Amino acid sequence: MSQASRIGIVGAGMGGITAAALLQRAGHDVVLYDQAPAFSRLGAGIQFGPNVMKILRHLDLETRLTAMACLPDYWTSRKWDDGSILANIPLNAEQARYQAPYITIHRGDLQQMMLEAIDPERVKFNKKLAMFHEDDRSVTLEFEDGSQDRVDILVAGDGINSRVREILFGEEEPLYTGWLAHRAIIPGAAARAAGADLNAKWWSDDRHIVCYYLDRNQDEFYLVTGEPGDWTNATGQMPSSRDALRETFRGYHPLVQAYIDATDEVTKWPLKTRPPLPRWHQGRVVMLGDACHPMKPHMAQGAAMAVEDAAMLTRCLVELGTRDLDATFSRYVDLRRDRATRVQAISNANTWLRAPEDPYWCYGYELYGVPVGK
Repeated sequence: MSQASRIGIVGAGMGGITAAALLQRAGHDVVLYDQAPAFSRLGAGIQFGPNVMKILRHLDLETRLTAMACLPDYWTSRKWDDGSILANIPLNAEQARYQAPYITIHRGDLQQMMLEAIDPERVKFNKKLAMFHEDDRSVTLEFEDGSQDRVDILVAGDGINSRVREILFGEEEPLYTGWLAHRAIIPGAAARAAGADLNAKWWSDDRHIVCYYLDRNQDEFYLVTGEPGDWTNATGQMPSSRDALRETFRGYHPLVQAYIDATDEVTKWPLKTRPPLPRWHQGRVVMLGDACHPMKPHMAQGAAMAVEDAAMLTRCLVELGTRDLDATFSRYVDLRRDRATRVQAISNANTWLRAPEDPYWCYGYELYGVPVGK
């Protein structure tokens, strides 16, 4: 490995945390900045497939996460009205084939455990990036609280509304897709009493609802939807209601109605995207995840692609070095662009696993088996 660098990472999402943890293990001087005042357990679920779990294995997290999370044997797609099965795709039922588990978990629990893989002194909350300035040796970061820091390399993991992206390539609003999503968490006991699948998606022609448990003990059950609708509010999330869910999924199977009846707090947010970004790096600055390839969440692979990006970026910095950053970053993009673009396109189309198919190309991906050197 080349001489250790001071690397600043903006955004403590899944990609930013993974990059910080892996780069720290590789011996770099890492600082992770996030605009939130502190860590909070946000009310959302997340799914990580074997492609991600094999990366988290390198952070000694796989066993701990497997002990905490729900481990569905199958992904089940059901018809909206009568509940008939459209597809039943093996997940942990074929764990030997995938060589890693498939988990569903509360996003906050996952994020907290991943943060524990980083020296807490390297994590700086309440740091909202205002501007950065680059010269031929470093990048100077300016934050809204008036503080500054200087790093050798800047990694942008700051999401679809990336400030780093705006500074590099200009301000451009993300595109509203015409779809919004509701989400809610209900008691696991209510889901079990209704006869819930461990992990299922209910489909009609123009909307869907995804439902799964968030923990091994099945204490919490998550609902997240995709549906057409208007969005004019400038905020990224708004309160909604059980009645809104009932109206949206009127006529859906009684099992879905039982889930909706058990909801209490319901929120909604707009589903936005951007066209694939032609460039993911410039000078000493490089991007990953939603900062450069945001997508609708219909493959449950947005965070997964950010984690894969972080792992591949780390490999490139370690194996190719930092002497020629343009070459190192270009190789990283070459290794990631086609896969991320394919996932982005399928996710935006909302066709994933609706009918029987083999998802091995996605879940079976072995990032550490991909040669980095040309």
